[in-house]
Amino acid sequence: MCDHVAHTSVTHDRDISRRQLIEGGAAGLVAASLVAAVVRPARAQQAPRSDRVLLKGATVLTMDRALGDFAQADVLIDGARIGAVGPNLQATGADVIDAGNMIVLPGFIDTHRHMWEGQIRNVLPDIMLQEYLRTILGKYGTAYRPEDAYIGDLVSALSALDAGVTTLLDWSHIQTTPEHTDAVIKALRDSGARAVFGYGMPQTGKPWWADTSRHKYPGDIARLRKQYFNSDDQLLTLALAASGGFGNVEIAAKEWGAARDVGARVTIHLSGKDAITKLASGVKLGSDTTYVHCGGWNDTEWKMVADSGGTVSFSPGTEMVMGIINPPIQQALDAGLRPSLSADAETNAPNDMFTEMRLALASQNAMLMVRRDRGEQNLPKRLTVRDALEFATIEGAKANGLAAKVGSLTPGKQADVICLRKDRINVMPVNDPVGAVVLGMDTSNVDTVFVAGKAKKRNGELLGVDLKRIAAEAVASRDYLAAKVRAG
Repeated sequence: MCDHVAHTSVTHDRDISRRQLIEGGAAGLVAASLVAAVVRPARAQQAPRSDRVLLKGATVLTMDRALGDFAQADVLIDGARIGAVGPNLQATGADVIDAGNMIVLPGFIDTHRHMWEGQIRNVLPDIMLQEYLRTILGKYGTAYRPEDAYIGDLVSALSALDAGVTTLLDWSHIQTTPEHTDAVIKALRDSGARAVFGYGMPQTGKPWWADTSRHKYPGDIARLRKQYFNSDDQLLTLALAASGGFGNVEIAAKEWGAARDVGARVTIHLSGKDAITKLASGVKLGSDTTYVHCGGWNDTEWKMVADSGGTVSFSPGTEMVMGIINPPIQQALDAGLRPSLSADAETNAPNDMFTEMRLALASQNAMLMVRRDRGEQNLPKRLTVRDALEFATIEGAKANGLAAKVGSLTPGKQADVICLRKDRINVMPVNDPVGAVVLGMDTSNVDTVFVAGKAKKRNGELLGVDLKRIAAEAVASRDYLAAKVRAG
């Protein structure tokens, strides 16, 4: 498809050397960004009128190592896909957006977020992990109705889009009834985000296998596959968010079996001494599994996961703030694993990837300084801003099982694209685009967001979203839940 589009719909300026523009070094990128800030101001526009959109004159970070970066180039969105990337593209009938003041890159990808908590974000900002388990899960979670699960997910999904996160794994352990499940899936659909629905355990105040009076977890995943996930050509995909039996290997085997029977990936929070060894005694480790947090593993266990093709997800914002663990980023790297990033629980963490990227860098660099001060020699390399951006894009796509679809601006992939303003005072003048994105930008720089070629945000505003209605529903739900918690 890429070759077809490139030869029939797009013409390249052959007078411009691709080598001069790709991986052009800091000087070229600085010059291009400064010129763009002066002569190519972004024009205010509404949603594109055509299903073909040409983003003109941007600094382009493709996150495709073979394709490289462009100091100044164009990106063609052809329907739901990336049609072409390069300088001086021409596309008949395309809606042209002047992106001279933008850095264009693939949308950020979150690999683990409890989206049902959207309306109770920051309700108890200073709690640690055990209080989170007792209060957020044990009290708020057990009070949730299907409509609460719906609005929580919708708020979280829309705020993610607003922050440039185009794909999320919804680690949805709120499946108290099938009606809760249906409500959450509807919210994901209504949001317009790309999402992996991680079908998880119910919140009943008891282990899921000890109280089966209302829920159908994990067996209901078969119904979900048939009813909602019977096509690979859609924004939503299916996974199972496993409890791992909380150490009960027989229960864990039932969860993996239910997921693998329907071809769904598995995601699991798994930390603790000998956690992987124990899991592997009852479950075949495979490339279909993403492990979250990953604290306390020994070197052998890290190797077991790496050898199996498994992936890992870290949430520095909650892992450090809630006292869960110092993110074991270096242990993953030592095992040959490239981690992905996630926001985890918005009750205690930011919902954007800018913060998570910075915290990932800071945690690994701080760990290296501690080792240096202890007199250790031959320390590992520091992570770079490029590493952090890969964790938040292409590595996230791999962990979500979507690397063939998203994570880079590779022609032929789905057009999940974000445009970040580089003319804002928080980053201008842009001297290194990757550094600007990772170290300088925040959600205020997110100007435009596309998911599968559909504009979800333009000129800094979400499109087609009734924020007043959503806010009213979120407040009403929060007030109901708070009253239930107070009443005991």
